[in-house]
Amino acid sequence: RQAQLMEVLKKEVRAMLIAAKAGLTPEQLEEQYMAMVCKPLPLHDLGFQSTLEMVTQMPEVVRICSKNGTLILKAIADDSTKGIAKLVANQKVKTRKASKKTATKANAPFPTKNSKNPQSFQTLSAGTPVLPATVKAELQDLLSSSPLLLADLGKAFLRRFGRAFQYRQYGFLSVFEVLRSMADSIVIEQTKAGSLLVLRKYLARTIEQEEVAPAVSAAEMPPVEPICETESFHQAAHLVHSEPVQTQAVDLGDHPKQVMYDETSECLLPLIPLQHQGFEQFPSTPEIPPDAVQDRRLCSLPPLKRRCLVGVIVEFVVSPSQFYIHICSTETSSKLQDLMFEMRHVYSHKVASDKYIMPESAVRPGQLCCVMVSAWWYRVIIHRVLNDHEVEVFYADYGHLQIVQKSSLRFLKWHYLKLPAQAIPCSLAWVKPVEGTWSSAAVLLFKHLCRFKEFVGIVDEYVDGVLYLFLCDTSTKEDIYFHSVLRDMGYADICGENIPSQEFEELNPSALYIQPSEKQGNAEVMEPDLRLQQESQGADSETATLKLDGAEL
Repeated sequence: RQAQLMEVLKKEVRAMLIAAKAGLTPEQLEEQYMAMVCKPLPLHDLGFQSTLEMVTQMPEVVRICSKNGTLILKAIADDSTKGIAKLVANQKVKTRKASKKTATKANAPFPTKNSKNPQSFQTLSAGTPVLPATVKAELQDLLSSSPLLLADLGKAFLRRFGRAFQYRQYGFLSVFEVLRSMADSIVIEQTKAGSLLVLRKYLARTIEQEEVAPAVSAAEMPPVEPICETESFHQAAHLVHSEPVQTQAVDLGDHPKQVMYDETSECLLPLIPLQHQGFEQFPSTPEIPPDAVQDRRLCSLPPLKRRCLVGVIVEFVVSPSQFYIHICSTETSSKLQDLMFEMRHVYSHKVASDKYIMPESAVRPGQLCCVMVSAWWYRVIIHRVLNDHEVEVFYADYGHLQIVQKSSLRFLKWHYLKLPAQAIPCSLAWVKPVEGTWSSAAVLLFKHLCRFKEFVGIVDEYVDGVLYLFLCDTSTKEDIYFHSVLRDMGYADICGENIPSQEFEELNPSALYIQPSEKQGNAEVMEPDLRLQQESQGADSETATLKLDGAEL
């Protein structure tokens, strides 16, 4: 048993180290193994006391080097992995210029079913590193209250979110590269004190206030703290009676309802008629708000055109036959960020959050709602009710299942139905596992290939609502096609057709809970234009009309 475990471990360690061009320290190897396999290295099972002792017993797999006094572990390629090691060695350290865009040329060759080696795609331009949507939203939140000096960014991020801003793990070489990737939302202004980071929305609001409003004396300035951040209805009542509050009518169903609008937090709160001595009359179990979603489903994104090229980010991986992607386009990325930002502003305030608490009768499988995780709110669908305190939910915009507390669930506001579910269920086209099921080493390698980058996806077809596509990493001197890597490593066979994913046949939450886009016309809530820009980030919006290499797909 130990010999079998050691052989499997050697394959996994070699796969991890080959994917790391600069090598890994023993600590990094432990962390990445835990992240990918979801369990620690089996040191004790194999009789080792440390990771270093373990790798010394793998002389044909690991080369131990020293750099500036730090031990670095590098892979020793065997006959089946020499080609992969060469591709990784040729990978560029610096990202390419922003002016280079993903190619979508009309005459690009396309693989055919008669081809046993479908890798003769058109060479594509490199993609730039991609910052996860949650991290972008965190930076926007950090700058939403006031501008921040660049020199203070690291300390402010650590103080706000309890962790360091580790931009290098997303493929960026400097903070300036990160800021350039967010140029659509963050502006860098040069001041005497240094580079100042300003949120574009904050800047636009400041300019508008200067143009519209006359000079206001210090005594007339509003309070610094947002009105919505009241801890009780007593404080809300005090503000209502002591300060003039802007109100507006909002259509929440059969009749308009008066609400108070807080410009600081951009949220709407019910304007509750309060009696001077009547706070005890407020019901302890409020009714379900009329704008709470109860019997609606999210729609999926419109299907992608066959044979088109599209920029994608892989969000969640189970195996090469079951993973979820995001489409990389200015429209879809910014809409999801704006949604998360707005939900955080609304649900983070106690008065608004308590209004949308879900009663026990509403906590049932298939119910669309939202959940708070690490101060951010996500759209989820209840998959299973586990017990009196826990439920398993499906993240409609990211693709994974997770167990959460019932107490963290809230009704989703009707307004947040408009954006289609952003996670697209996918399988890698034209491949099948050699052993019938994907080995842990194959899954580990695929996860490494998919980390923190924008890739080029070549759309093949949809099978039972699952998108089958080819994935290509264009950030290297030679383009890396994932199906070829899996084949060359001995983990996959190229079959020239798409075999229905066994994993998705067993469970496909998207098919269970997400409404196909062709039904959007029957859903009253779907007001906005849901056209998908099938493009890589910054590329032209027209899709490619690709010629086949002698045969039809």
